[in-house]
Parts: sequence; C-alpha cells; structure tokens
Amino acid sequence: MVYRLLLLFTLLISPFFIKAQEVLIKLEKEYNNASDKTTEQLNLAPKYAKALFLQNNKEKSYQILKTNISIAIKQVDGKYATILYAVQAINYRLDNKNSEALKSLDLAHLYSLKTNSNEAKGYLQYAKGWILSRNNKTTDAVAAYLKAINYYENSPTTSTLYGRFATAVKELSTVYSNLNEYQLEEKYSKQFLLLASKQNDPNLTFDAYMRIGYVYEQKYAQNPSNVEFRNKAEQYYLLAVTTFNKSKEVMLNKSNLSYAAINLANLYISFNRDKAMHYAQLANKISLETGEAIHIASSFGILAELAIQDKNYDVAKSYFLKASMEIGKSPVRDQNIELSILESLSGISEQQGNYKEALMYYKSFVDKYKSVYDQEKLDITKRLESQFEKERQEQKYIKLQLESDKKAQKIKLMNILRAQREQVYNNLKLTEENQRERLKFSELESEKRAQQLRLAKLETERKNNDIKNYKELLIFKEKINTYYFVFIIIFIVLIILLLYGYKQRVKSMKQRDELHALAMEKEKQNTKIATLTALLEGQEQERGRLARDLHDGLGGLLSGTKLQLSYLDPHQSETIEKGISKSINQIDGAVEELRRVAHNLMPDLLIKYGLEAAIKEFASRMSTNVLNIHTEFINYSNSISEEKQLIVYRIIQELVNNAIKHANTSEIIIQISEEEKVLNITVEDSGNGFDPASQNMKKTAGFHNIESRVQFLKGTMNITSELNIGTSIELQIPIH
Repeated sequence: MVYRLLLLFTLLISPFFIKAQEVLIKLEKEYNNASDKTTEQLNLAPKYAKALFLQNNKEKSYQILKTNISIAIKQVDGKYATILYAVQAINYRLDNKNSEALKSLDLAHLYSLKTNSNEAKGYLQYAKGWILSRNNKTTDAVAAYLKAINYYENSPTTSTLYGRFATAVKELSTVYSNLNEYQLEEKYSKQFLLLASKQNDPNLTFDAYMRIGYVYEQKYAQNPSNVEFRNKAEQYYLLAVTTFNKSKEVMLNKSNLSYAAINLANLYISFNRDKAMHYAQLANKISLETGEAIHIASSFGILAELAIQDKNYDVAKSYFLKASMEIGKSPVRDQNIELSILESLSGISEQQGNYKEALMYYKSFVDKYKSVYDQEKLDITKRLESQFEKERQEQKYIKLQLESDKKAQKIKLMNILRAQREQVYNNLKLTEENQRERLKFSELESEKRAQQLRLAKLETERKNNDIKNYKELLIFKEKINTYYFVFIIIFIVLIILLLYGYKQRVKSMKQRDELHALAMEKEKQNTKIATLTALLEGQEQERGRLARDLHDGLGGLLSGTKLQLSYLDPHQSETIEKGISKSINQIDGAVEELRRVAHNLMPDLLIKYGLEAAIKEFASRMSTNVLNIHTEFINYSNSISEEKQLIVYRIIQELVNNAIKHANTSEIIIQISEEEKVLNITVEDSGNGFDPASQNMKKTAGFHNIESRVQFLKGTMNITSELNIGTSIELQIPIH
C-alpha cells in the first residue's frame, strides 16, 4: 500500500525534519556568545549548521561549516574536523549534490585518522551509513551503522554521546525494518528507547516511542489475530503524542505530531474507521501547515485508502494524485513511493473498468520500474493489455452475435412456412387414420372397464386391511400413553426428591458457612487477646525490670548510705567529716542511678526531640571500646505519633540488648527509613548468627515481647541470620 511505503520513508528521513524557528534563534544566540571560545564554538557548530540548513538557510549553513572547518583543521586533534565534514556530507546529500557529499565524507575519513575520539569516528560511520542508505546501498549502510555503534559503545560519556548513539541505533532499526528482519529491528528499537531515556531529550524519546510502536504494528500485521500487538502499538504511539504535547516548547519539529497521527491513522484503518479518519485529517491539517511534503503525501495516501474502502474511487484517485505531487516536492525522493502511487492509480482504474487508463498508469509504472528494478512485474502489463484486447474482442463478438441472430430469425420464418405446407398435406392423411383410431379406441374402452372392476376389488381389500391396522394402532397407542403417564409420575417424584435434597444441602452449607464465620471471629478475638496479653506481659516485664533496678541499684546505694550514716560517732569530728563526704558520694551515685532508671522508663530526648535524637543518644550511650553502634536515618520526617515512637524505641532497645547479650558482636547498625507511608527499621549485627530453622525463636520471652509490639503496631517482621556472619532483623510499620 502506498501509505505504508510513505510511512517507511518518513521513518527513514525523520531525523532531518524542519526545526522550529525558536530553537534556531536559541542556537544562534549560543553560537554567537561562544564565538570567542574555540572549543565551545566547534561543539555548537554542527548542530547550528544542521538547523540552518533545514530552515532552508543553506548558504549560511555552508558558510558556518566552512568557517569552523578552517578552524578545526588547524587543531592537533582531528575530532572536530571529522564531525564537521560529516555534517557537510549529509547536507550535500540533502541538497542532491551526491558527488560533493562523497568528497566531504572522504575528508571526514582523512581527519578521523588524526583523532582518538571514538565518538567522532562513530559519527563519521553514522553519516556514511545515512548517505549509503539513501543511495540504496543497504548492505554497506548496515556495515557502517554497526561500526558507528561499536565506536559509541567504546566512547566515554559526553553531553552529545547518547543522542548520537541513539540516532545511529534508530537508523539501523529502520533499515532492518525495510529488510523485514523483524527480530533485529525490535532489538535496536528497544536499545534506541533505552538510549533516549539516558539522554533525557523529549525529541529522542518521541522518536523512540514511535519506533517501538511501529515494531509492534509490524508484529500485528504478521499476526492479525493477536490483538495485544495492536494494543501495544497504539499505546506507544499515544505515548509519543503525550510526550509531544507535554514538551511543545522544546520539540524541534512541529510536524512530529503529524508523523504520530499518520501512524495512528494507519493502525486504526483496519478496525476503527472513525479514529483512522480523525487522525488522517489531523495529520493532513498539521502537515499542510508545516509544509512537510512526505507527511502531506502520507495523509493523502491514508485518506485515499479510506475512500477506496467506501468504493469512492474518484476521490481516492484525486488523493493519490495530490500525494504524487507532494512527493515531487520532497528534497529526498524515493522512487518506490512513486511506483506505489502509480500502481495504486492503475488498480483504481482497473476497479472502475477503465482498462485504457489503467494500462496508461501501469505503463508509466513499468517505465519507472525498469530504471531501478528487474522486469518482475511486466506480466501485469501483459495482463492489462490482454484485458484491454479482450474487451475489444467482446465488442466485436457482440456485433457478430447480433448479425447471427438476424440470420437465425430469417431461417426460423422459412421453417415456419415449410411446416405450414407440410401440415396441409398431413391433414389429408389424418382423416383416414382417424377412422382406424376410432376402432382401436372402442377396443381400449372395453379393456378399460374390465380393468376398473379388478381395481375396485383391490381397493376393497386395501380398505379392510387399513381398518385392521388402525385398530391395532389404537391399542398400541393406549399402551404407550399408559407408559408415558407412569414415566411422568416417576419423573415428578424424582424432581421433588432432588429439590428436597438440594434444599437440605444448601441449608447444610449455609450452617457450615455460619459456623466457619463464627470460628474465624473467635480466632480473631483469641489473636487480639493474645496480643493484648503479650503487651501486658511486656509491661509487667518492664515493671519487673524497673523494680529490680530500683531494688538492686538505687535501694542498695541508699541502704549503704543509711548504714554509713548510722555508724558515725558524733564525738569524732574527723570521722564524721569523712563519713558525710562518703555518704554524699553515695547519694550522688543514687541520684545518677535514679536518673538512669527514669531515662530507661521514658527518655527525655524522645519527648523533647523525637525518635531520631533518642535513638542516636541510646546508640552513643551503649557504644563501648569493643562495640560500635551506628545509626542511619533516611528520609525520616518524625511523622509518627509519640506513643508509636516510644514503642519503636522499646523494640530497637530490646533488639540491641539481645544482640549485645547473645551475638558476641563488635558492630551494630540501626537504619530507619520512611517511604510511601511505611516506616522501615533494620537492626543488623556482625556477630555469631544462628540457624532460624534449628531454633524456635518464638519461645523466648524477649522475642515474644518484640513480636507483640510489632503486631500491636500492625507491622511485619523478617529475620535473616547465618552462622558466623550475623543477623539482620527488618521491620515494616505503617505510619498512619
């Protein structure tokens, strides 16, 4: 189909569409501001020259390239000269100056020998492949593109690398598409999308979405029953449209929107005519505004196909003629498209029965075809010629048939006259024969009467047999009716029994569901009770530990102080002074012990500054010369309630104490991060570790206390441990 070839041609030349005027102005400012900085100017010159050329300001484009080439060839490194000569070669080819393009390409190759820049060498191979593909040397073009990709893969990252890399990959995927190498096309199209995302350029992203969409459209064309391919193609085309609409101000080419609309119209043409017409008209409108000849021709091609579906051949023919006119305006012409248009026009004329016009179009097609391709379609011309000759023979046959019919009418009249004469003669003979026939008739009449008597007897016997058979049939029907009645009664009884059984089964299942629901509710209640019991046990353990701290620590200090004071001798002043001093020191220790117990019960930093400060203080306090405790807080916003912060503090405190007691570790890491309304807590140690499969962790009181608190917070806990490597405990707790 002609619009398919137009789309392929659009994919082929899309990197060189007309740039937006505001982008050119921006490039001009950047280039002028960099005119006193040689390196910056040489970096901007290729892009600026291409933009000027594609804005039809060819003279200035060539002048910019000439000026910068004269600077670049003086550089020790041939990198800039290589790239500038390659750009000049592409511009010459776009200007239909093929010999000059090849000369510039040779100069680019010469300077590429003077540089170690793989990016510059890759750009030279890309330009070479681009020109070869436009000169219909596909094999050489593929080889050049592959060399370019190899250079880019071994090049250090620069601000332009991924953009140039992506463009080469895109061109290669397009060539493989034309060669029907669909697996390679898909491979390089996906690589193009990856590189475009690295460059973070909406223009490249748009092209990548279009390329991937076209890959899936080809898959759908090969397997029309797989609607998923069609949906994927539609998805990527619509993503391209969305990318364009979101980044209109930085898009280099307004006609990109018509490019996407053409592909969507082509996709919809087989299953949604309204959407196909909508996008075809949108593409036609935008392309007429931008003056992009290929896009105008593509939109006319799709509109022509829609007109053919409606059998509106005159409108389709006018669209194809308009498309042909637009193709002639394109700076880079593809004879395949012109051939396809001529073939389509010939086919329409053939459908209309205008074989002379069809032959004219197809002769034009063959004349053009001979200049490029083999003679493989000449048999179509012969078919049209034979069809035209057949039409002339049919006209001649009709004339001969009319003359033959006239002669047949004359012969028929002559036969009628001859028959009339013979009738008169035969009538004379018939009078004699009639008399003989009457005698025969009377004999036949007598035989007929005898025959009727025999038939009457047979009829009587037949009726008697019918009456007998009818009586037997009635007796049989009565028996059958009796059987039917009994069967119906049995069937009704069975239905009643089945309905009763079904009702009982439904009732039993309903009771079972109710019992199951009650059991589930009971289990939930038991779980809640167990959780609350565990929390209460944890609180009791906290109280027990507080009582032990007060009794063993503070109580012991105060008892010692009391005993010390009771032994003081009021008559010995020196002893009293030493005893009081010692008692004061013991009271200071008691105060410090009281402060430690109060801090463990409710840390001041947690109340004043939140969980982060309390954990850091706890880690600092618990660290020793042989134990380092590190803390990490990532995206933590202190958004959980004070009650939850205290429970989290207690959990971390318990986990650290367990690691110190049992793991024999020298390092503990506490990490707290916040993401998507979930608080992630990780406590890791580098200690002995254990085998979770061989130990029943849940039987320990400390672990049970931690698990109950996590369940109370509606969180989850995951334990990972290996012997002699360490243990990692991860908690996920909802923030709200």
